[in-house]
Amino acid sequence: MTDFLLTTYPWVKSLHVMSVLAWMAGLFYLPRLYVYHVEGLKKQGVTRGSDMELLFRHQERLLMKAIMAPAMLSSWFFGLLLVVTPAVIDWSAAWPWAKGAAVIAMTGYHFFLEVARKRFIAGENRMTGRQWRMMNEVPTLLMIVIVLAVIVKF
Repeated sequence: MTDFLLTTYPWVKSLHVMSVLAWMAGLFYLPRLYVYHVEGLKKQGVTRGSDMELLFRHQERLLMKAIMAPAMLSSWFFGLLLVVTPAVIDWSAAWPWAKGAAVIAMTGYHFFLEVARKRFIAGENRMTGRQWRMMNEVPTLLMIVIVLAVIVKF
């Protein structure tokens, strides 16, 4: 198994990076859709159950189910393969722990967005467009921690 992991390391790392890019794209875009959804319902005359609101719900569901969820799962799968590849991680350093904590936080944020999507469907969203704009910064902050941890290896 060790030989297989070492031989496939560049491929696994590449697939991990591609998965993370797709996941991050969704994490950046879904809160923006929520901003438009909230502001459409509040300011633009979009009514609950209208064609426009149904379009928002459809886009949010597709983004979560067709892009974000598979990308998150493949990010975790390939990331865990990297973790078990010998000599890749120095566990005495701080960076793998910082990255791990940030990835767990990002996963929590992903599930927070899914719960929010279900609240939109039920007509129970509690956040304003401004609050969703602020929430849109969460993946950016986590990405900064992850990239610095992996590249700088602090």
